[in-house]
Amino acid sequence: MRTSKAGFTLIELLIVVVIIGILATIAIPKFAATKDKSKLASIRSDIRNVMTAQEAYWADFGTYATLAQLQSATNYTFSGGNTAGIAPTATGYTATITNNTITSALDQCTVQVGAGAASTIDGQIICS
Repeated sequence: MRTSKAGFTLIELLIVVVIIGILATIAIPKFAATKDKSKLASIRSDIRNVMTAQEAYWADFGTYATLAQLQSATNYTFSGGNTAGIAPTATGYTATITNNTITSALDQCTVQVGAGAASTIDGQIICS
């Protein structure tokens, strides 16, 4: 009479564990890069929202706002982890948004609108 021994050998199990380990070493860095891309997208979205809020503020008050004025007048908040700085002038503003949790080289975006935009294209978002 034959006896059947069902199951996997130790070698087969070790091969599966090694393959899973190789796949994990490939997937984890790609996942981190995807998270950084989404955080950079939130920075770009926030800077576009600042541009829209600044134009609405200018239409209401005839001047560009500081960050505190913009937040109090429009109840505007930023995405999680993003911090901002706005430097208004009489005829324009410079806005910079940064996210320090990004591990790649691109962790902030800046836009200049109106006066002071001579070094860049007016209204173009530049990330660095």
